Amino acid sequence: MAKSQAKSRSRSKSPKTRRLGKQARSQARGLRGGATKHARVLAMLQSKGGTTIAAIVRSTGWQSHSVRGFLAGVVKKKLRLNLTSEKTKSGRVYRVAETKPRQALSPQTTAEPPHA
Repeated sequence: MAKSQAKSRSRSKSPKTRRLGKQARSQARGLRGGATKHARVLAMLQSKGGTTIAAIVRSTGWQSHSVRGFLAGVVKKKLRLNLTSEKTKSGRVYRVAETKPRQALSPQTTAEPPHA
């Protein structure tokens, strides 16, 4: 019975992860690549010229449908940034426009007249 318990404990984390403490893991993450893919994409979108999906694919290694999902789900919905796109000779260029706070959808305060 002791062997099966030892086996299950060793499978919970990889050997490398077990050796590193919490602080060492966070330092290793900082040394790996600097900025996250998330931050790189946002920086590309906030640049003056904007960026294309192909450029984001090259930068992150994501597939194009994953980039589109990131733009819709994270940039537009979660971060509530004003994402605009423009068709150019080199393809569709995406950029974050001037950020204006979006008003939350709220119920109308005025009553609508009854339908006659």
